[in-house]
Amino acid sequence: MSSFVFQTTPSILSEVGSTARMGEIMAKKGCRTVFFVTDKGILDLALAETALAGFREAGVETVVFSDVEADPPEAMILSAVEKARAAGCDGVASVGGGSSLDTAKLIAVLLAGEQAIAEIYGVGQVTGERLPLVLAPTTAGTGSEVTPIAIVTTGEAEKKGVVSPQLLPDWAILDAELTIGLPAHVTAATGIDAMVHAIEAYTSAHKKNPVSDCLAREALALLGGNIRTACKEPEDRKARGDMLLGSMLAGMAFANAPVAAVHALAYPLGGHFHVPHGLSNALVLPHVLEFNMPEAEAHYAALAPIVFPELAGRSPTEAAKGLVEGFRALGPDLGMKTQLRDVGVSHNNLPKLAEDAMKQERLLINNPRTMTYEAALAIYEKAL
Repeated sequence: MSSFVFQTTPSILSEVGSTARMGEIMAKKGCRTVFFVTDKGILDLALAETALAGFREAGVETVVFSDVEADPPEAMILSAVEKARAAGCDGVASVGGGSSLDTAKLIAVLLAGEQAIAEIYGVGQVTGERLPLVLAPTTAGTGSEVTPIAIVTTGEAEKKGVVSPQLLPDWAILDAELTIGLPAHVTAATGIDAMVHAIEAYTSAHKKNPVSDCLAREALALLGGNIRTACKEPEDRKARGDMLLGSMLAGMAFANAPVAAVHALAYPLGGHFHVPHGLSNALVLPHVLEFNMPEAEAHYAALAPIVFPELAGRSPTEAAKGLVEGFRALGPDLGMKTQLRDVGVSHNNLPKLAEDAMKQERLLINNPRTMTYEAALAIYEKAL
């Protein structure tokens, strides 16, 4: 039996309309004033109203912070911490996408402890505790509600990670109602992001374990089986709920068997060109899969018929190649942009992208095949 450690969010509530219970949950945690993290888009769409009404009903005050930006900048996070501290907040909650959830996790840690944000970058650097924390995702993508990870943009474009068990929330709330009507391009990009989490967890060179493997396979079955329906029929609650569950399971998987080169090469696209994270992953995914094939063929062959049932019964080599081609075709099928030039990248940008990708050592050590600067540059060239 292999030795491994598996950690995840201790409590999960999956139910349509369940954000109404966030206030009740925080009240039971003894919270009286909760810092509520979201973004302006969520407020404009009234997606936070059910949660905020629940806080009022539970007698818990909320201080709403809606200035979350994509790829959360360090300065924005620190500004939020100061506002929460000034208001005397004793708990943190979030309804939003991955950027909001990551921001909320960091605020909960920084408010409770005495460490500066620069001291907690890296793996296992958080020494204190955090405030009570409840998270509800509005996209089926990041899985941030069950991961001990938060990504921060430092300086102009570099991304750094905070990885510590203190970032796991007390509760993850899965409310499919929050994802109803999400635009097709967002559904597609976030869905592929979640699929990448599952694939990279299953092929991770470090900390791969049987629990993450099981979760990754089930995540891919849910995501692969529902992503087209969720994109084409945005009101389909079953498809939306299955996507949300698949995203969470993939999040649990990669939180314990870390992601690798797809994410490492995607991060510079977000940092320099503000490409949404899911789309960044999708743009490089088939090319990284192809690069990894010499070391990951058996794993890809095992996953191929789960994602693309028509590949069942193929030889391992044919199935693995079918997985790569399946993902190469999935983006266009979902109406996504498929080339770097479509998001403003030119050939002159590629050396800098490859240089920055190689800084993601925390991720690259998990790749099944050793990634080099030359290989990263070649992948970007193929993706251009």
